[in-house]
Amino acid sequence: MAVEVGSAHPTKSFMLVSSPRKIAVVHDFLYTYAGAERVLEQILHLCPKADLFSLFDFLPPAQRGFLAGRPVRCSFLQRLPGVRKHHRAYLPLMPLAIEQINIEDYDLVISSSYVAAKGALTRPDQLHICYCHSPPRFAWDLQKQYLKEAGMERGVRSFLARMLLHYMRGWDVRSANNVDVFVANSDRVAQRIRKFYRRDSVRVYPPVDLDGFTMNPRKEDFYLTASRLVSYKRINLIVEAFSRTPRRKLVVIGDGPEFKRIAAAAGSNVKMMGYQAFDVLRDHMQRARAFVFAADEDFGIVPLEAMACGTPVIALGRGGLLETMIPGETGLFFDEQEPQSLLAAVDEFERQDHWDPLALRRAAERFTVARFRQEFSELVESEWTHFQSRGGQGPRVAQEQPEPARLGRAAKPTKSA
Repeated sequence: MAVEVGSAHPTKSFMLVSSPRKIAVVHDFLYTYAGAERVLEQILHLCPKADLFSLFDFLPPAQRGFLAGRPVRCSFLQRLPGVRKHHRAYLPLMPLAIEQINIEDYDLVISSSYVAAKGALTRPDQLHICYCHSPPRFAWDLQKQYLKEAGMERGVRSFLARMLLHYMRGWDVRSANNVDVFVANSDRVAQRIRKFYRRDSVRVYPPVDLDGFTMNPRKEDFYLTASRLVSYKRINLIVEAFSRTPRRKLVVIGDGPEFKRIAAAAGSNVKMMGYQAFDVLRDHMQRARAFVFAADEDFGIVPLEAMACGTPVIALGRGGLLETMIPGETGLFFDEQEPQSLLAAVDEFERQDHWDPLALRRAAERFTVARFRQEFSELVESEWTHFQSRGGQGPRVAQEQPEPARLGRAAKPTKSA
């Protein structure tokens, strides 16, 4: 189960500086500044003296600002040929690579993981807290979808891919035993941690930088979607749906491996803008009639950014958005990842046409950066204090009952896998 911590509206900033300790922060890999990196940015803000480790680092110069010049200590994958463009091909080596990262000199390890970072090896006298963005979906609940989209449903390549994913699931479960405290980014992820790892977790929603997304009540006659163009984001579905209704204008912001294929199928009413600077993205979010989102996400930061701009959201009614959106107040859901289901929601959205930008902004303000900093810092300080009170003798055992006051409410003990 997930345990909620902290208050919704903190009034001060927090930093993990109260206890003298060496901290290592381990992140899967650095090649783009996306949702996981926004969480990493805030963890680094809370741990200004921490050392940062990653499987590899190919962040473009324009996206490195959140690191503030901090060096990144990488695994041997950094030096292998072709990693920059084809890092997915090195998936079989990632468990080995993360286990070779040397973090033995640190007292506290914080991993930011959605593939392998939680597998960094620690001693019993080191506290390991994992912020889990998600168990790797390609290896678990989305295996069939990934194999289908890769054209590997049958044949020798399919057999080899399934063998690899079988190996990854086994390693994924075993490496979860190396984590003392799991932090889930949503109730949805907490459920998946419980199902796949048999572990309880504490829920701390990711930070949404609302200060950068100011509200604009004046809307124009176009719809917007923005994302990295990869298959599971289902931008192709959105483009197909709007291409069927030429009277509606759709703007697509983002780049990725699916760009050419989606652009080739887009109607004349669809504008494919590719990657754009932040100012351009924010401007379109502020002016769009609605933001459209078709992915089955574990949380979903971008729809909240749109809401912060006073822009309603039309989204797939699954995953983390069930925790962040208020149907009828912040937007509408559609039921299936099918063009006709999306278009039915767009029709209903246009019939209602009563959206209050202030209500949208207030709904988004439940997920601020300050809120994340407070909740995460309180959790880490609490776990560190508890760890130290037991002489740094390893993770809390399942039989121990934590004090209700520690997390702000009664909490069930963390269970071992």
